[in-house]
Parts: sequence; structure tokens; C-alpha cells
Amino acid sequence: QVELAESGGGLVQAGGSLKLSCVASGRHFTDNVMGWYRQPPGKQRELVAYISSGGVLDYGNSVRGRFTISRDYTNNTVHLQMNSLKMEDTGIYYCYSPVRGITYWGRGTRVTVSS
Repeated sequence: QVELAESGGGLVQAGGSLKLSCVASGRHFTDNVMGWYRQPPGKQRELVAYISSGGVLDYGNSVRGRFTISRDYTNNTVHLQMNSLKMEDTGIYYCYSPVRGITYWGRGTRVTVSS
């Protein structure tokens, strides 16, 4: 059974930092994209960042320059270092990985940025 498990969310003041992690289990994800989406309160889910099997990565416009995605291919883990957090970064952050036409999702971890 494939599972993606996020951790690292919490409450932080604006300007602070958090690091999210996602561990994938149930299969090898080495050959697949892994990344993060987020869903702000009352809004649609949006792409935050992704990293491919070859290390190609990209970011959503609103986080570029502040967030850094990285990956541990050996341990099926993807991280998201979030710096200079803003109140608008508040939301539930979901780890994802598309595999052969199926997108696997974690249950999400909540990030709340206070003023």
C-alpha cells in the first residue's frame, strides 16, 4: 500500500522558518516526481514546488526565492524548507507523487503563519 506521510507543520510567526518532510512508502519513488501542493483557507489547492527524478525542480511564483525543495532518493523522502514565511503561506500542505497516471497524496500538514 502506497503512503505519503507529511510532518513538520506548525505555528510560526511571519518572517520565520519551517521545514516540512514527506516520507513515501509502499513502492520506490526514485523514478517519479515528488512535490508539494498547498491549500490556503477558502482557496483552491495550488502547486508549491516539485522535484523530478533527475533533480529538475520548479516552484510556484509566490514561493520562489523563499522555499527550497530537496530530496533524499535513498529514503524516498522529500523536504520543503520554508523561509521568510508570510501570513499568506498559511494552509494545509500536501505531499504528492504522480505514478503511472495515478497521483498519490499525503493527508497534509497544517502550516499557520501569524503576524
